[in-house]
Amino acid sequence: MSIANSLNGNLETLIEQITEVIIARLDGEGDAQAHLCGCAGDCFHRCPERMHRIVDAGASRIGLVLGQTATARDWSSLIDHTLLKPDATESDIKKLCDEAAGYKFASVCVNPTWVRASACFLKDSGVPVCTVIGFPLGATLPDVKAYEARRAISHGAREVDMVLNIGLLKSGDDCAVEYDIRSVVEAAHEFDVTCKVIIETALLTDEEKVRACQCAKRAGADFVKTSTGFAKGGATVGDVALMRRTVGGDLGVKASGGVKGIEDARQMIQAGATRIGASVGVKIAQEAAGNSDPSNQSVQSSFKAGGGY
Repeated sequence: MSIANSLNGNLETLIEQITEVIIARLDGEGDAQAHLCGCAGDCFHRCPERMHRIVDAGASRIGLVLGQTATARDWSSLIDHTLLKPDATESDIKKLCDEAAGYKFASVCVNPTWVRASACFLKDSGVPVCTVIGFPLGATLPDVKAYEARRAISHGAREVDMVLNIGLLKSGDDCAVEYDIRSVVEAAHEFDVTCKVIIETALLTDEEKVRACQCAKRAGADFVKTSTGFAKGGATVGDVALMRRTVGGDLGVKASGGVKGIEDARQMIQAGATRIGASVGVKIAQEAAGNSDPSNQSVQSSFKAGGGY
């Protein structure tokens, strides 16, 4: 066994042990995997609409990406091409959308004020618009978050990434956290829009990360997401593995913040992520083209021309 494989195996074992201990503490003798829909672990068969959202979100591509035949397009299909800087201008957003259309990214992720423009820029491209709700602090009231989500959806958002109420979670009020999440989930699902829950791992203990994921799962979210990118740290392999272990196969896991290239992205996918949020999507796609296609120069030229695959 190689050193790398040995390290991966040790990490996986450690994550399993940590998660089992935390869940046992939180749930006592109850079923740690039970969730609000009552599917008792059989959610993909009994809730096909959830499976549809997760598969559309990129889970079906994971095997290809981790195999030897992955293309730049396979990698692109897992990336939310992101620009959330407060000083982003309309021309910046237009460039982001042009890149997303050319590379066929999973989505573009922009602040709510840019959703309508992004939807126009991406019309007929097949690339959806994702936006953020209660961003970046998560301290907005639940009904305000739900209203913000509905307004963004009316402007063209097809995915919403909400920040849960971090302070309430750290205060131990899981009921309030779950209500906060469900308020946005219901608003999103009313229009068949995917809802991701940002738990802001850099501010949480391992126990709090598990509880946050459990709240998101019980509230019916489609994804849990590591980070806003505005806290003191972003996604780590250990956090992604812990989140995947906690939610099982019922939810997607989005690694966001700190992904700087294809090797970072690959590690996140190996740990259990099904989506990558990054501002360096173009770099990842170009690196994937170089790694998978000897004629990567022509591939990159096609991308730059907006041709995609």
